[in-house]
Amino acid sequence: MAHSGDSGGVFISAAEPPAVLYEAYLSVRLRRESSPPPEHVAVVITERDLLEQGAYGTLQDFFEWAVEYGTDRITVSVSVLDEAVIPTLSRELTALETPKPLAVRRPGDTEQADAPIQVSIGLGGKREFAETVRQLAAAVDAGDLDPEEIEPDDIDSRLVFREEPDLVIKTGAERLSDFMIWQSVYSELYFTDVNWRDFRKRD
Repeated sequence: MAHSGDSGGVFISAAEPPAVLYEAYLSVRLRRESSPPPEHVAVVITERDLLEQGAYGTLQDFFEWAVEYGTDRITVSVSVLDEAVIPTLSRELTALETPKPLAVRRPGDTEQADAPIQVSIGLGGKREFAETVRQLAAAVDAGDLDPEEIEPDDIDSRLVFREEPDLVIKTGAERLSDFMIWQSVYSELYFTDVNWRDFRKRD
């Protein structure tokens, strides 16, 4: 029997599986929250996560879920141990169907990512920050920048990924990998108890 109860006009069937009922409940709660959704959500995964069956489908679903809940910008950081897989990952990720334009950056890229959905493959926070330091040093050496006048904005303007995420999601472990060490200092961190292959909308 379908009913709305106190669910904000959303009709839910009592015969639905518990997982479906729980997702409907969370959806109602999100709509009733007085605080706005995070404008920028980041997720940290690994190359191993993307080797799992259905991993790219989960990523496409994640993009849809985030946009559905009102997120404007999404960043995905893929940590890589074997850089030989980067071209394959880049090709697969670029081919994804996404609700908003997507930009992929990898080691060696210095062009800033400005698309609503941004993907970093193997371009860790340490490497990105080191490149920024090299650019600052070059500007100082050329006489274009006084080292005594270097401000945080001088670093921000040279990063490949400039946007600061409001929320960072890490699946399957309560620790971060080499991820946006400058941009995420004020981010809320959320660690899930499931791996990426099992990541669900309700997570």
